[in-house]
Amino acid sequence: MKAVVYTEYGPPDVLQIKEVEKPTPNDDEILIKVEAASVNLSDWEMLRGIGYARMGGLRKPRRHILGSDIAGRVEAVGKNITRFAPGDEVFGDILGGMGGFAEYALARERALALKPAGITFEEASAIPQAAVIALQGIRDKAQVKPGHERQWGAVLINGAGGGAGSLAVQLAKMHGAEVTGVDNTGKLDFMRSLGADHVIDYTREDFTRSGKKYDFILDLVAHRSVFDYRRALRSGGSYYAVGGSLGSVIQILLLGPLIGRIAGKKIGVLIVRSNPEDMLHAAELCQAGKIVLHIDRRFSLNEVPDALRYLGEGRVKGKIVITMGEGTGI
Repeated sequence: MKAVVYTEYGPPDVLQIKEVEKPTPNDDEILIKVEAASVNLSDWEMLRGIGYARMGGLRKPRRHILGSDIAGRVEAVGKNITRFAPGDEVFGDILGGMGGFAEYALARERALALKPAGITFEEASAIPQAAVIALQGIRDKAQVKPGHERQWGAVLINGAGGGAGSLAVQLAKMHGAEVTGVDNTGKLDFMRSLGADHVIDYTREDFTRSGKKYDFILDLVAHRSVFDYRRALRSGGSYYAVGGSLGSVIQILLLGPLIGRIAGKKIGVLIVRSNPEDMLHAAELCQAGKIVLHIDRRFSLNEVPDALRYLGEGRVKGKIVITMGEGTGI
């Protein structure tokens, strides 16, 4: 089978398109014929060996095929698999196994959900990481519940122009929040199109020093001091980091709860737990038109290096999808 392989950390140039052996599922695994895969910031970090990525190999990557969010058809199942059968259309986050940038990939049963008939493989592949982060941030930590009647307060989403951020904006607006989106200059109009009430260009303004305070902050690209984030919260407000620089995330993890408690605020790291129920819920919201999965560009499997290069430039609005057909780059 064809796969995109890397054996050392580095820029997209280290990726190679190779013919590799088609994997065989063990008793607890499912073999999937991949129809589409989406690109995440975690793929960029694994490629470059940034931060936590080195846990997957200090000097060289132990796993040689990137790609965790996939959608496709079940090709074969191990003898212990009970929820899926060959021919089923599925989607999921196979981060534990990686290997999505290939014609076939292996997954554990708990990582997958049946793809609803009303969404495409491309849309399904864009859901797992991004939508689960958005749901667990806005729904669980911001305590914005389905059917919540009162208008929720001021929500800020840092990294609002990306995959998870674009969905978080829509979820917060769906539940009545006043939303501020933060991203770079090229994404300001995109954030407005998602429904953001206010937008901030981080290249021109530091939201932690503007004087405005927020009830809830979801930070997808944390790189400031925990004291800066405390300053941007109202009394009783909450801040959660999902990603960002290793130094900032560790500081928030270790010092955030104590500093927040002293100030009467919550400051911490959002521990995202992938599960099929949240993926299916996001798919249902997409089917119902309540959220829109914005696919910025589509690339073929051969164009994965170009896709990761584009992601690394920081210009992606929403998601990038890898299809098994011919890529268009648009």
